[in-house]
Formats: sequence, structure tokens, C-alpha cells
Amino acid sequence: MTARRLRASLKGWGGVGAMAVACALTAVFALVLPLCGPGRSGDGSTGIGGQGVAQGTQARAAKACTDPQDQSLNPSGSESGRTIAAIKKRGYLSVGVDQNSYRWGYRDPNSAKQGSDLEGFDIDLAHRIAQDILGSPDKIRFHAIPTNQRIPAIQGGQVDMVVRTMTITCDRLEDVKFSAPYFLTGQQVLAPKKSGITGYDKSLAEKKICSADGSTAHDQLEADQKADKLASTADISTTVPNQLDCLVRLQLGEVDAVVTDGALAASQAAQDPTVELKGKRFTTEYYGVAMNKTADDLVRRVNQVLVDYRKSGWRASYDKWLSPTLGADSESANPPTAKYQ
Repeated sequence: MTARRLRASLKGWGGVGAMAVACALTAVFALVLPLCGPGRSGDGSTGIGGQGVAQGTQARAAKACTDPQDQSLNPSGSESGRTIAAIKKRGYLSVGVDQNSYRWGYRDPNSAKQGSDLEGFDIDLAHRIAQDILGSPDKIRFHAIPTNQRIPAIQGGQVDMVVRTMTITCDRLEDVKFSAPYFLTGQQVLAPKKSGITGYDKSLAEKKICSADGSTAHDQLEADQKADKLASTADISTTVPNQLDCLVRLQLGEVDAVVTDGALAASQAAQDPTVELKGKRFTTEYYGVAMNKTADDLVRRVNQVLVDYRKSGWRASYDKWLSPTLGADSESANPPTAKYQ
């Protein structure tokens, strides 16, 4: 991409886009947790090496998993439980979030508070959980976490939960526990409007595709290429720590397309009028709140919060943040039905 096109693209973004590019290019994340020390890999793994990886892979292969979004625990409003007791004693909820996903979790430099506060659909949900457990939506501390460090942050105890457009998958259920689903989405292709790319099809042959490291998008690309469902000439080697970095790579002309959740892609298209969604979503996925595998009491409590939130609060948050990009009548405009173990 030429410098002229990049400048034109940034102009279309406005303040939010400029903020996003600045974050992506300078890698200045004031709240990012220091999760790449000893025992924690920066490659999207959970920091478990050696024979444990092979053993874990064998265990996963032996254990069939279907409909991972239906595997959560029954909701409960109980005040008892070790995890909830520890949170109450501490006095605040520690939540891993994104700070540069437009309309999901981001800082708006044009707001009255000059972008100092996080806002978005995921942020609203996190505040609701804090309100229920601690009696105030403000008793919360946010930690901006890269996509590939969400699971290590939970396992290492840096956060109580992650509310960060995190897809519920069978593999991830081996490492963390999820709430019932709170949002329906699926993978889609994002590319320049003037490109010849038409969707997740043969038009991706010989194209460079970007995805976030540790994301379901990257896993899907690898699996589909191995299964000959994606052109073997498609270059899927470009991965980045955060999804927004893919949009920047696209604008710089370093890649031809981005594959990510359709809900995130729609928000990125809203930031930059030179790109658009190509084709329909080609997977069905659900976002959930991720928590430690030992935190059954917290999982049940969050599920109870979601029961109430679906009745009052969820749709208002959707209309405020996501309806402008996804539409008032999209398939994601209502919370998914919850099923439990």
C-alpha cells in the first residue's frame, strides 16, 4: 500500500483509528501484563513444555468434545465459595480485557475523559459482574492482555477472568473454564473493497492472510489448509499479538486479507471505510467469560449474572455498541440460549 493510501485510510478512521494505529505501531500498552517471563511463552502457548504437551495432546484426542458452548456449570447466586470469598476480601474484581477493539474494549480519545476509561460491549459485561459480586460496577481493575496471553493470565492468577471476545472451544476447555455463551459470532474475511477477494474461497489463493496468534482464526486457517479446504498457496504465516495489528498490516499493504471473528471484523470495517467484510461467516462460534479451572463458584456466579443480564442489560449494550456495525436485526442481535452440563 502506498503512503498516500495509508494517509487516506487514517483520515477515514478519525480519532479512534489514529489511536488504534498508534497503539499497534508503538506497542505502548500501559496495562499489559508482564506475562512473557520464565515459564510463559510469547508464542500463544500456556507455558507448559516437554512431555506434558504430548500427554495433553493425547488426552484431548482421546476425549471427544462437541458443542463446547454447552459445557458450563449451572448458574448459582450463592455468596459462598473460595474464589468469590477471595475477591470480596480483596475488594475488587481483576479482569483481562482488550483495549484496542473498537466497540468491544477500547479507549476513545474523543470522549469527554480523553480516552482514559475503557468502554465497549465486553466492558459493560465486566462492570455488570463486578456490580453483582461486589455491589459496585466500579470495583474492578482492568488488565489489557494480548490475544495469545489470555489463558496464561488466568492460569497464573493475574486475573480472575477474561472478558475479551474469547471463543469457547474444546481445546481451551482443557485449560480454563468458561461461562455459558454470551455472544454468537463466526470467522469471516476482511479485505480492501477494491481487492479481488470474494470471501473464504479460492480467491484467497496466493494471498497473504493475517490472523492473531493464539486465536481460533489462526487455528481454523491451519486446519483448513491441512485438510485442503483452503488453497495451499495461501500464505497464513503472518500472525500478530493483537487482532488490531492485522488491520494495520492490511492498511500498510503487508497482507492481502484478515481472518477474524465477524463481529470484530465489522467493527474494524467501521473504523476504516476502505475495507469490508468479504462473504459470509464460515464458522459458528460463541464468546464466553473465561475463568480458572478451579473456580467453580465463580463460574456458577457469572452464569447467574448472565441469566439476569440477558433479561435486562444485554440488548441495551448491544444497541449502544454493536448495532451500528452489525445491525439491529443481525443473527447476533440477541443473546444465545444457554445450556449447561
